[in-house]
Amino acid sequence: VQLQAFGGGLVQSGGSLRLSCAVSGRTFSTLMMGWFRHAPGKEREFVAAISRSGSSTYYDDSVRGRFTVSRDNAKNTMYLQMNSLKPEDTAVYYCAADRRSSYYTTNPNTRTYDYWGQGTVVTVSS
Repeated sequence: VQLQAFGGGLVQSGGSLRLSCAVSGRTFSTLMMGWFRHAPGKEREFVAAISRSGSSTYYDDSVRGRFTVSRDNAKNTMYLQMNSLKPEDTAVYYCAADRRSSYYTTNPNTRTYDYWGQGTVVTVSS
């Protein structure tokens, strides 16, 4: 299974970006998906997750209300719409996939995920 994240860039505080994660090598609807981020000097942290069905989502408190995770199973792609960006959102963003979750489950635990993408850099200037 291969995951490729893209869409990162440089944006001013208060701006928006949309990240995408393209998946190949496995039927996309069998994978629970998540977004994580890793900022300099910090540990990797959970951002958002979406169930295989797309009907269940879960967010870290730091992004809830500003970020929206979605997926298009027909296009084998997951998205992260990021609005009202803050400098503290600056990080490398990774997408990840879990092959064992049930259809409506989400999970914020890093160790749950089996496959990881290479990351895309998001920089928010103040």
